[in-house]
Amino acid sequence: MQHGNAHGHGHRQHRIVVIGAGYAGAIAAGRLARRLRREDVAITLVNAEPDFVERVRMHQLAVGQELRPRPFSEMFAGTGVRLRLARVTAVDADGRTVSITEAEPDGSSGPGAANGFGSSDGSSASDGLGGSGASSNSGVEELPYDTLVYALGSTWNTHDVPGAADHAHDIAGRPGALRLRARLAALGAGQPVVVVGGGLTGLEAATEIAEARPDLEVTLAARGALGDWLSPKGARHLRKVMAGLGITVHENTTVTGVGADRITTTAGEMPAAVTIWTTGFAAHPIAQATTLKTDATGRIEVDGTMRSLSHPDVYAIGDAALAQGPGDKPLRMSCASGVPMAWQAADAIAARLTGTKSPTAPLRYFNQCISLGRTEGLIQYVTADDRARTAALTGRLAAFYKELVCKGAAWGVANPTLAVPTRRRPTVVQPTPIPTPAPEATTA
Repeated sequence: MQHGNAHGHGHRQHRIVVIGAGYAGAIAAGRLARRLRREDVAITLVNAEPDFVERVRMHQLAVGQELRPRPFSEMFAGTGVRLRLARVTAVDADGRTVSITEAEPDGSSGPGAANGFGSSDGSSASDGLGGSGASSNSGVEELPYDTLVYALGSTWNTHDVPGAADHAHDIAGRPGALRLRARLAALGAGQPVVVVGGGLTGLEAATEIAEARPDLEVTLAARGALGDWLSPKGARHLRKVMAGLGITVHENTTVTGVGADRITTTAGEMPAAVTIWTTGFAAHPIAQATTLKTDATGRIEVDGTMRSLSHPDVYAIGDAALAQGPGDKPLRMSCASGVPMAWQAADAIAARLTGTKSPTAPLRYFNQCISLGRTEGLIQYVTADDRARTAALTGRLAAFYKELVCKGAAWGVANPTLAVPTRRRPTVVQPTPIPTPAPEATTA
């Protein structure tokens, strides 16, 4: 078994492997690179795509808007972070290895396919960066780690509704958004489009489509009352914008089936040339297949520093982690949760390796930013534990604010210490020996 790249004299680098390069994973990798000395650590970021995907803009991509490409090669230039363009197929949390396969050139995977998760889309074959690990003829390579940052994110959640996986579209990632884009472009005037789910993603998708394609009949099916978590001012504004865009809203409606040209609900059938499914996210299934402690939904249970409760050399961040926020309420799957989780984990790992005190920042919420098309928006101010306050910002100013937030999130990925100069500290913790199989004991 190979033991990674040994650099220096009698000194092996501590191998940090980050899997998944969405907001959380990309920020954690970049922040670690700015906190630790290159001669002490080898940071490898595994992702299926060469570009950073702005997940909060997938509804814009779906209606035909062009998004600015953000290549990781530019983002991580000169940082020491090595990108492996590959898919993660398994994690051995006891043997401390990650199994990867080269990313397919087209990168696409069917709806709900196990590898269509988090950041997943077309990418070229690996450029061989960071190639330390034992590979086998099956095309699966074992990447050993001393510290793992698990950031595989989430995908759409069909809740096992019949027909949803086969007939509905998702905008949880780029492949889904691009498939939807092609489908919407082919629709003629007057065709019915149904968005299932009245959460943030559903509201953004419905308003974006209705604004970009006023010739389509856009309907939103929400399980509860429209915007029932918003303040009265926020809910009133949401209704006004939806009505102005001509969106039909079916409230307190549960979708029980999806067909090729219709959906079935508790209130009857509804025509749907296109059905878009936005009823929440599901954690990547790999964690549940490991010995890591997870909850019933497959999210990895972590402490306040984002460290796994069962495996101290694993940290989990973003949608893949079950972190406790204020009032011991689990943080919701969102960019707003993932970014501070990434900062927390990176700083905790750096502190542990350098023998300094680990800072812990309380994870809390400030607002919910909802884009309602390109010229309208809603910023709902919330308490630390995500409950609506009375104050809300609406209209053009809210749209502008949301755009700043999206731009700021992408900027934060490229600037993970928020442009604050940092000192790279030497590590004091020696990498732990790699567990070796009993029959053929080897010397590290």
